[in-house]
Amino acid sequence: MGPQAPPQGHQTKMPIPGVRYLVAVGSGKGGVGKTTVSVNLAIALAKLGSRVGLLDADVYGPNVPLMMGTRETPMGHAESIRPIEKYGVKLMSMGFLNPGDKPLVWRGPMLHNVIQQFLRNVEWGDLDYLLIDLPPGTGDVALSLVQTAAISGAVVVTTPSDVSLEDARKAVNMFTQVRVPILGLVENMSYLMIPGSSERIDVFGHGGGKRTAEQMGVPFLGELALDPQVRIGGDSGEPVTTRPGDAHATPFFELAKAVEDRCQSQQIQTPTVTVED
Repeated sequence: MGPQAPPQGHQTKMPIPGVRYLVAVGSGKGGVGKTTVSVNLAIALAKLGSRVGLLDADVYGPNVPLMMGTRETPMGHAESIRPIEKYGVKLMSMGFLNPGDKPLVWRGPMLHNVIQQFLRNVEWGDLDYLLIDLPPGTGDVALSLVQTAAISGAVVVTTPSDVSLEDARKAVNMFTQVRVPILGLVENMSYLMIPGSSERIDVFGHGGGKRTAEQMGVPFLGELALDPQVRIGGDSGEPVTTRPGDAHATPFFELAKAVEDRCQSQQIQTPTVTVED
């Protein structure tokens, strides 16, 4: 084995002023519905009475504006940016600043800088929860963010398929390596209910998320169905959680309560923490 790289010293994880819980929502791969979970979780938390913000950190594929049904342009104020507000949630996304189909062709340092500005130069105000919708995978943007911000905990989104679960385990390990507590694993697209019947189809397998959570010693936050109404809500900019009495929204409210319980029971506030690289 060759010589090890010299230590790079200490890196300080700084809290976001006014934010009680900073929660990352990540996944090991794309296509698992991570942004759908982030958006509906944010709205559900707001409907339950919390002050909530949602930062869309997926700068290459920012889908939060579409799913939240707003294309407003954020206004500058002194040296800060005022977030957009919709459904009681404060929002920031590259999709507000680079709308349309024009691709963002940026390299790592520029991405790091814009994410830091979104975290620290946006007027988030006093929030109970600031959710960060991370880009899929364990690449530079996700790693840079969790290494520099005092994340209270992470929610990892997967589907029941073995391919998704393999990548979800990598995401859990990434968060663990950078000392971010795992709030839990949530299984999205868990099953499909045949309309007009009680028949359930396990499209991507059954029980994989729960088994993986148990094997890795992390909480399991529940199953979310492969629900056409959830897809329609996201595409139309009116997520199902904007209608709290809707049965299709119930699983997301249960997820929101589970996240609240996990945050509050652990008392995982966002203090300044110094960690070894």
